[in-house]
Amino acid sequence: MRVKLEDVCVKGTSNLKQSDVIDKTGEYPIYGAAGYIGSVDFYHQDQPYVAVVKDGAGIGRTSLHPAKSSVIGTMQYLLPKKNILPEYLCYVVRYMHLEKYFTGATIPHIYFKDYKNEAFNLDTLNRQREIVDILGKTEGIIASRQKELQKLDDLIKARFVELFENGDYKTEKLGSVCTKITDGTHKTPTYLDEGITFISAKNIVNGELDFSDVKHISEEEYQEIQKRCQTAIYDILLSKSGSLGAPVIVKTEEKLGLFESLAVIKYDREKLLPEFLCEQLKTDRIQRQFTTGTKGVAIKHLHLGVIAETDVIVPPIEEQRQFADFVKQVNKSKFQKYNATILSHNIYVFETRRRFICKPTLII
Repeated sequence: MRVKLEDVCVKGTSNLKQSDVIDKTGEYPIYGAAGYIGSVDFYHQDQPYVAVVKDGAGIGRTSLHPAKSSVIGTMQYLLPKKNILPEYLCYVVRYMHLEKYFTGATIPHIYFKDYKNEAFNLDTLNRQREIVDILGKTEGIIASRQKELQKLDDLIKARFVELFENGDYKTEKLGSVCTKITDGTHKTPTYLDEGITFISAKNIVNGELDFSDVKHISEEEYQEIQKRCQTAIYDILLSKSGSLGAPVIVKTEEKLGLFESLAVIKYDREKLLPEFLCEQLKTDRIQRQFTTGTKGVAIKHLHLGVIAETDVIVPPIEEQRQFADFVKQVNKSKFQKYNATILSHNIYVFETRRRFICKPTLII
């Protein structure tokens, strides 16, 4: 049955502030945009519910919460009616792409009145339980494989520390061992259904470039961007915002247009190997330099000057090559697990879209 969101849930509001939780104790949890905040001696909701971040950072993020809990005022309660399971409602709202309803430039907002008419497929309660079980198991598989990928990343990180962090290596400014450090276009281009691949910081996922959700631009706009930054295979891309300081090696010769949230690092290839530099940029020592800047002040946007002034080590190329060989061996295992994770994720996305978003005639 095709229904609207307002047919299956009721809007609720909270006037709680994060400061209301400070120095309070109790058994009932309070949640905010980033998750659990603390516990108090009262609760607003006596049944499980869904909450949507309606103001500020994380806007549109949807989460499921237990009975006898509360959320702060930056979140919107969605209280399920008797015809829908809370878990099912959460999956439905997550895949409605609420970003199209965001308003406000400085502090973004989202209002229930704007998305309450979103339509989706409502199954029987028994069928909902089956679907929730399937999607929950798929989420578990994805989470398990992501943990396996993290263990392999930790193995590479530990090897780097063992070989290089305690060595007597001279540090150099990254800019001094690069031919160029720049970033992508600072103008939002016109997006097309087809054309040159256009990526941003959000396309760096698990240490790889993720091309599953990209935009496209014209050849003309691509050529204009190329005047500022031109990527080549084995260049290093680095996120300047979002997940600050996440590096990735370019492993394709495909044309890539970059948004300004990505920096491109063109290093001296006679002095540095891509695997070595990329892994060095992930180390705690480098990440601290990225997140505090050259003046030791916390930053939310990584500037090119900070990147260029970052202190890096440049061991003999043969030592780098030995480490690079180790990384390549580990990456073979990562590649297999990553592909399995992507497959599970694609199944997950397909099932949610098929169940919730598509027209009733396509429901199985």
